[in-house]
Amino acid sequence: MKFDKILVPLDGSVLAEAALAKAVAIANGGSLSLLCAAEAPFLPGADPIDAQVAAVREAEEYLDSVAKRLSDRGAKNIETHVWYGPPAAAIVEAAQVHKVDMIVMSTHGRSGLGRLILGSVAESVLRGTRTPILVVRPDSAPVEPQRGAAPAEEPAGV
Repeated sequence: MKFDKILVPLDGSVLAEAALAKAVAIANGGSLSLLCAAEAPFLPGADPIDAQVAAVREAEEYLDSVAKRLSDRGAKNIETHVWYGPPAAAIVEAAQVHKVDMIVMSTHGRSGLGRLILGSVAESVLRGTRTPILVVRPDSAPVEPQRGAAPAEEPAGV
């Protein structure tokens, strides 16, 4: 199966960037659409417009640096997009608007209280789109064993 356009959501973290290698490998000549959802914290008494503009500018600079790194490593057809708003909603909407064939994203591997408080962007995206999603678990992301299950074994050669 060929994927002409792959969306890779990024948040500036090393964990999120773990999806890049898989996305480049899968793209195989297709285009990569890098997405960053920007949100500015609300500070009482501060001008919200200035904070929003700064958040978008910072996201643009970050995506430009990632695109340059990928380009320097030989990747072609890279687009960058900054959407203002919550990450899951931005990813779902961008996938629809840009008519992507696949979303490749990392999971931060949160569980328990961290997941309850911060939520799971990957899970929200999965529930919000029909676009195929490849969720990459970075080596550094925690793995929580299932209760009553034997520990998972790593496949040979991985």
